Amino acid sequence: MSGPVIGLTAVGLTYPGPPPVPALRDVDLEVWPGEYVTVVGPSGSGKSTFLNVVGLLDRPTSGTYRFDGVDVATIRENERTALRGRRIGFVFQAFHLMPYRSAVENVSLATLYAGVPKKERLAAAAQALERVGLAHRAGALTNTLSGGERQRVAIARAILHRPSLLLCDEPTGNLDSDNAASVLSLLTELNTDGMTLMVITHDGAVASRGQRSVTIRDGVLC
Repeated sequence: MSGPVIGLTAVGLTYPGPPPVPALRDVDLEVWPGEYVTVVGPSGSGKSTFLNVVGLLDRPTSGTYRFDGVDVATIRENERTALRGRRIGFVFQAFHLMPYRSAVENVSLATLYAGVPKKERLAAAAQALERVGLAHRAGALTNTLSGGERQRVAIARAILHRPSLLLCDEPTGNLDSDNAASVLSLLTELNTDGMTLMVITHDGAVASRGQRSVTIRDGVLC
């Protein structure tokens, strides 16, 4: 693909009222393959709405959004779901891991519904865990892991299918400073290897780790 991974043109999202509530307003943004972009803003600035639009969870009510060259307004909901599942990896503050399953099982769940045989899923998951430095913890239950280890498992799960975009929402929000630094270093490594990253955060120090940072205030990107 020669164009941007993300292409937002005058994108807005207004929640219906009464009264209508504009949550995003005329957002223009391009993110190119291999970029590491951070989006910073305080609570209530529109970060969550922006995440949901970029992650194909919500449809904008105005403007144009092209993801990997696809105008997402022109495709059916099941096609959006498939596009999101194949090409976007999500990493959240709360990890969203199954506590009584091993690390490798949690990672393998990313391809559970893709028709991949279990043996192949587990082998791919083991490789992803090795990539994030957790090969030695593959068999550990996730409720026995540290916060930093859990976030690494979540990252391994997100990159298992080699997405076009790794979309991270406050990825260090539940971590102490040492684990946060370790996770941020891992994200930098992944970007150095060619992965396109977007990290959404309220923390200026986290935002500064990207190649490019934009700010969102009152639903406006600047």
